[in-house]
Amino acid sequence: MASAEQLKALLKSHLEGDDQRFFSVVMQVAAHEAKLGHGKLAEELRALIDEAKRRRGSSKPVPISRPRGELAGLLTVSYPKARLGDLVLDSGLEQELQRVILEQRHAARILAHGLSPRRKLLLVGSPGTGKTLTASVLAGELGIPLFLVRLDGLITKYMGETAAKLRQVFDATDQTRGVYFFDEFDAIGSQRGLSNDVGEIRRVLNSFLQMIEQDLSHSLIVAATNHPEILDHALFRRFDDVLRYELPEEKQIASLLKARLAVSSAKNVSWNRLAKIAVGLSQAEITRAAEEALKESLIRERERVTESQIRIMLLERLDIVGRQKISQ
Repeated sequence: MASAEQLKALLKSHLEGDDQRFFSVVMQVAAHEAKLGHGKLAEELRALIDEAKRRRGSSKPVPISRPRGELAGLLTVSYPKARLGDLVLDSGLEQELQRVILEQRHAARILAHGLSPRRKLLLVGSPGTGKTLTASVLAGELGIPLFLVRLDGLITKYMGETAAKLRQVFDATDQTRGVYFFDEFDAIGSQRGLSNDVGEIRRVLNSFLQMIEQDLSHSLIVAATNHPEILDHALFRRFDDVLRYELPEEKQIASLLKARLAVSSAKNVSWNRLAKIAVGLSQAEITRAAEEALKESLIRERERVTESQIRIMLLERLDIVGRQKISQ
């Protein structure tokens, strides 16, 4: 059965006339029913959506759990439940994401006045700072699927084949509304003048520039990179927003540790004291340290995670990160 949030999303999308979002939520319900073993109900829901889309001029079926045909090798689909509160960001970046989500929720009203909601985003920053989680949060907040673009399936050595596959991905953005996530985007977005560049990659970049500019779908296109300095300058103009992710500061680290461990920790834990130790770690590394502390407590059958345990795990992560920097 549909959850309360899904029922509200169905009603809201119906009231706003957002057919794509309505269809996406129904498909999420179908996917959930399929996982529960209710295959007949899932297929019936899909058939109803397919019929509705055909009546609106589209004969392409909507996948329940994964892309079909050639797209299966290009896209991996998931249905995240992440929310904005799962991210620990500075106030400026959080406001930018809130604005994207708000504009998407009121897309029909914005489009009716000849304007376009933000939906093409470039995320830049160090590894582990929340870029990948942001893509999941956008999908979770909007109740639409997250499609991860598989670079191993997209990029080939054969002339023209990569651009043709990229065309299939952009065609999918128009057929099925979702968040289409290009991780490690510098693999196809590097500057055309780099000495190690090859002709095929230049053609792929030119194709991407044309396709993203011409894209008029209702999907979100999100690209992420750890190396913005090697991206072709023409790319930045094609995105509605460039969101920059930094390592968390002490206040954010304390909030992150408290959010992950407060329920299981001892009463005398000082989050601010621990935050001072963890400066220099990414959000992912801090989360990893928190999880390691929890596991250590479970293994040793301790009722509460102590400040000493958390400190040890944070120091371990700092040591690992330091050794990785030396080896690079």
